[in-house]
Amino acid sequence: MATVTFRDETAAGRPLAEFELPGLPESIPARELLRLRVREEVARHNARPEARFTGLVRPSAAETELNGPRRLDWEKQADAAERAFLRNGFVLLIGDRQIEDLAEVVDLTADPVVSFIKLVPLVGG
Repeated sequence: MATVTFRDETAAGRPLAEFELPGLPESIPARELLRLRVREEVARHNARPEARFTGLVRPSAAETELNGPRRLDWEKQADAAERAFLRNGFVLLIGDRQIEDLAEVVDLTADPVVSFIKLVPLVGG
């Protein structure tokens, strides 16, 4: 079993947030790893709701409300994260290697740091 560190970073490599998730298999498809990350961050948010969700993808307008935090559906968030990956909304790195296909099976024993770098669209582009 592997313990993985999920890290959000800026494009310059500056860490923004991170958390560890123990008990993962030594190899896993990137899609499942992404979905596990989202499930964990949604579970943490739902356990201690804050006015603003700071996860990988922003909840839809239907999942937010004006009068404060609301429980999120991790599967909807995971589906949104998959769509964001497919349209280059963020880069997924395992160690220093970029994952380009969510079907790729990754070895978590070689480097258990999984980084997500959110990409910001250029204005006028």
